Amino acid sequence: MFLGKLNSARGIAAMAEITAGMVKELREKTDAPMMECKKALTEAEGVMDKAEEILRVKLGNKASKAASRIAAEGVVAMHIAANGKLGAIIEVNCETDFVAKNDDFLAFTGALARLVAEQKPADVTALSGLPLDGTTVDERRKALIGKIGENVSIRRFVRIAAEGRLASYIHGGAKIGVLVDLADGEDTLGKDIAMHIAASKPKALDASGVPAEAIEAERRVATEKAAEDAAKSGKSIPPEIMAKRVEGSVQKFLKEVTLMGQIFVKNDKQTIEQLLKSADAKVAGFVLYVVGEGIEKKKDDFAAEVMAQVGQARQQA
Repeated sequence: MFLGKLNSARGIAAMAEITAGMVKELREKTDAPMMECKKALTEAEGVMDKAEEILRVKLGNKASKAASRIAAEGVVAMHIAANGKLGAIIEVNCETDFVAKNDDFLAFTGALARLVAEQKPADVTALSGLPLDGTTVDERRKALIGKIGENVSIRRFVRIAAEGRLASYIHGGAKIGVLVDLADGEDTLGKDIAMHIAASKPKALDASGVPAEAIEAERRVATEKAAEDAAKSGKSIPPEIMAKRVEGSVQKFLKEVTLMGQIFVKNDKQTIEQLLKSADAKVAGFVLYVVGEGIEKKKDDFAAEVMAQVGQARQQA
């Protein structure tokens, strides 16, 4: 009887040693539910590695669990052939900026950029099936997830066979990447234009590349604004004058969102179009990637999750 009470007391003591911080750490490593993490830690007597192994047995491989987590950090990587005629740009995502600086992660992204340029995969699925380091890209990705403990995803890429020569620019710890196809221009000009694109973020090369719906939306806004201004002034504005104002607003919008219409960041007296004309050069195309652009980042509230799961446990009791 006494022995039974002693064992029970030891069990309570072991439970007490499993802190919320330990549960959180294990959950971040495995993405397992909080209560499962607590059970695994209790079974492992607080040994983190053993608890992780228990969860892997119960819930499957860590990589499959990590795949459900949002990866909105990462890097842009590029590869350009020695002759400047062929290149690729790729965005690979992870969960934290810390991992985005990891040497293994950076080596993986660089290898992918080279593969895109040399093998010409049609899409991310095709790229994932290509051979890399004695296995496939996807298996290499999964192995990297297992090693670093974060989700890693290949988001997008573009391969360019240049009309001229490729120029590139990487900014902000590889958070912004630009590839420019410059025809009949010096390498320094290509670099300047790539830097300009990174800073000014044009949506298209010229007006022909701006979606018609975006232009129409701008026209509607300009029309409503002109009508509102006329109403405030109390004056009647002739339709032809109103139309000119609206068109002026649309043209201003197009200058702001197109590379050719933008003011060069290194010379506020000159547009990119004028800069290229003065150098007798042209931009055949460009690609701009900003890491995580358009990805909704998840904000975890660990305390709220704890309370929710405690409530669920009480209901089940």
